[in-house]
Amino acid sequence: MTRVAAIDCGTNSIRLLAADLAGDELVDVVRRMRIVRLGQGVDRTGRLAPEAIERTRVALADYAAECAELGAERVRMVATSATRDAANRDDFRAMVLATLGAEPEVITGDEEAGLSFTGAVRGLGRDVGGARPPYLVADIGGGSTELVLGTVGVDAAFSMDVGCVRLTERHLVDDPPAPEQVAAAEADVLAALETARAHIPVATARTFVGLAGSVTTVAAVALDLPEYDAAKIHHSRVPAADVRAVAERLLGMTRAERAALPVMHPGRVDVIGAGALVLGVLVDSLGVDEVVVSEHDILDGIAWSIA
Repeated sequence: MTRVAAIDCGTNSIRLLAADLAGDELVDVVRRMRIVRLGQGVDRTGRLAPEAIERTRVALADYAAECAELGAERVRMVATSATRDAANRDDFRAMVLATLGAEPEVITGDEEAGLSFTGAVRGLGRDVGGARPPYLVADIGGGSTELVLGTVGVDAAFSMDVGCVRLTERHLVDDPPAPEQVAAAEADVLAALETARAHIPVATARTFVGLAGSVTTVAAVALDLPEYDAAKIHHSRVPAADVRAVAERLLGMTRAERAALPVMHPGRVDVIGAGALVLGVLVDSLGVDEVVVSEHDILDGIAWSIA
């Protein structure tokens, strides 16, 4: 048995998974998530803000200490969309090296897609009746959304530059967003999806799987949970009509109304409308009947990759 630690630094959050690898099993020890908004303003400036790097450093220092306390034998940290797009990513690399003792791997969109797919589909057919390959996995992040098609491994993937932070900063600026702002955000997603279709034969998919905080939060609202419950959300199946209804509801709410939802993480309040919008557009455009929701994602894929 080997204890590993995976760290995923995205546009909105930084997350830690410490787990024990035993044969073909990955057993969680701890999962942590902190909203640091590393991608603050990157879409507009092309640079990581110093205060965003500092927020990330504080969280990473805590994770590094916990990895040491837990006796993690191997640690892998990856950084995704915001860091890929930033002109000053070397500042971020230097911070991580000083804090963690190792450089982050700034992975490509294709690499991100592969890790997300691995994390999402392991055990899916066994745990979810009726879930059949090929799987189309949608990982809705802060800066980008990865679409990945595959059966056992990845057959095709495409990274779209539409995510909940990017679309919120670009379009959804009012509280609640005006109809023309919502329409502009939808147009961005539709344009990105049109490009993705040229790279991925999406019509061949038999199961649509949604990952990451926007998707799991939409599922929690659709399930009308009294509080966020990962065990009830993981591998739940949300009908397409419920996805649309939740997206419309969230986009019509004020920030205060979204914050009052019992399942809402404070760090997602301002961007959940955009995340739900992306999921809603995907469901409508792809013509899927339901979303199989996974709490396992790129973080689990990183942990598996260490083996």
